[in-house]
Amino acid sequence: MNEQFFSRSLTKWMEATGAEADIVISSRVRLARNLRGMPFPHMLNETGADEVVNQIKTVIADPAVQEASGGLVFVDLAGLEPVDRVVLVDKHLISPQHAEDTGGKGLILRPDEAISILINEEDHLRIQCLFSGLEMEDTWRLASQIDDIFEAKLEIAFDERLGYLTACPTNVGTALRASVMMHLPALVLTNQAPQVLASLSQLGMTVRGLYGEGTEAIGNLFQISNQVTLGRAEEEIMSNLVIVARQLIDQERLGRHVLQKETRVQLEDRVCRAYGILTHARVLNSQDAMGFFSDVRLGVDLGIIKDVSPQVLNEMLVLMRPAFLQKTAGREMSHFERDVQRAALIRKKLTR
Repeated sequence: MNEQFFSRSLTKWMEATGAEADIVISSRVRLARNLRGMPFPHMLNETGADEVVNQIKTVIADPAVQEASGGLVFVDLAGLEPVDRVVLVDKHLISPQHAEDTGGKGLILRPDEAISILINEEDHLRIQCLFSGLEMEDTWRLASQIDDIFEAKLEIAFDERLGYLTACPTNVGTALRASVMMHLPALVLTNQAPQVLASLSQLGMTVRGLYGEGTEAIGNLFQISNQVTLGRAEEEIMSNLVIVARQLIDQERLGRHVLQKETRVQLEDRVCRAYGILTHARVLNSQDAMGFFSDVRLGVDLGIIKDVSPQVLNEMLVLMRPAFLQKTAGREMSHFERDVQRAALIRKKLTR
């Protein structure tokens, strides 16, 4: 059952390539679309949900679509083990909501996982593209290309005045959500983060944690996305997000400069202590590991730590999660067993 998507941790957005990749972990574009004449997913009965899935599967079965998209694979979520669904959440390929209630739902993935399409989540179609670094233009181009493929094959719910019709009113209009995942440790360490991030709402942006709405920011990782979709053109939404991201990048770089200039010894001590713990600890829980990884990532970016790949640091965001640890072990594990396994995995990855 498409084991390639669950047995490997590395995916496109973890490559640590693209512009500003030391601060911007990933760029994401998500488009919500619904089929004309069909109730929204939360109102669909089993027959209706299956009809939506089958219509979408028919589209990707077209050889021309396969060639144009780079190859798309359908995954039946109901046929997956719970741990496999959580792995997909950890890799940011599906939402927690999509993982929990799998009846009449599906997922479409491209082999490199740059494209993930959720079927019958909050909307009939949620087209998501994820790239590494600040690469909103390329991410948008790919999402738009996939959107065009589906719009050419399906009747999409669209109103001339309101735009794309969606299950949630906040998505009506372009139905576009664009976001960047950013690592902002200097803003946190210099106590600027609360004020800076709070001000983003005035610019039409919202700040979330590592796994989106309702999650906390751990490891100094923050997801910045647009709040408004109605009355804004796609290009305007994308442009505004990039402007805000670049402002945050400038502030983060300034914060890093201040830390190096005014508290260099303390900064190096913090980074080296974190590296020492990660490379020698025998027991590590998720939250502690994320905090230490943030310090090590900062140390790698500033040249304090050598010979540690940023790609490995990104990959570890998934590798050290409970689901992937259990997937690798092939069994359920207690909290303590996972903490031991996590520490062993981190030692191996950072000292090879």
